[in-house]
Amino acid sequence: MKVRDASELDAGACAAIYAPYVTGTAITFECVPPTPTEMAGRIANALRTHAWVVLEDDDGRVVGYAYGGPFKAREAYRWSCEVSVYLEPGLRRTGGGRALYEALFERLAARGYRTAAAGMTLPNDASVGLHRALGFEPVGVYRRIGWKNGAWHDVAWTQREIATGDDPPVEPV
Repeated sequence: MKVRDASELDAGACAAIYAPYVTGTAITFECVPPTPTEMAGRIANALRTHAWVVLEDDDGRVVGYAYGGPFKAREAYRWSCEVSVYLEPGLRRTGGGRALYEALFERLAARGYRTAAAGMTLPNDASVGLHRALGFEPVGVYRRIGWKNGAWHDVAWTQREIATGDDPPVEPV
């Protein structure tokens, strides 16, 4: 499998990967899957300020993606980002998530970001395990924070350092 930078041309594949998470799980709190056009806009926005990468199988088909975006809008948070990763159903625990995140962190660090945060709807053993294996540390749980599929859900938050450097930090680019 190969990780590469995404482009807006990957929007259809990314939307297709994401849709089952939206419609069949509480892993994401979106309730309506984004269209390929909406996903293209998300990819373009992420590439302007952060990063978006895709995972291709041996046939060149996109089977997963990961991206970074702003953690919070307040200025002091500008060296931190929120990250997410999604794989086609059936590809969890195959090394694809790790490959995507490692490539993503490299790109985010090169842009000047220092800390990555990730939220995971619970329960989600695969995501919790992936983030733990990649050095994310638990920082808290929002209890009963989202209502989806007829139930309240908790969201666990984790974070990890993706770069170090002198302080004050250089502005992210």
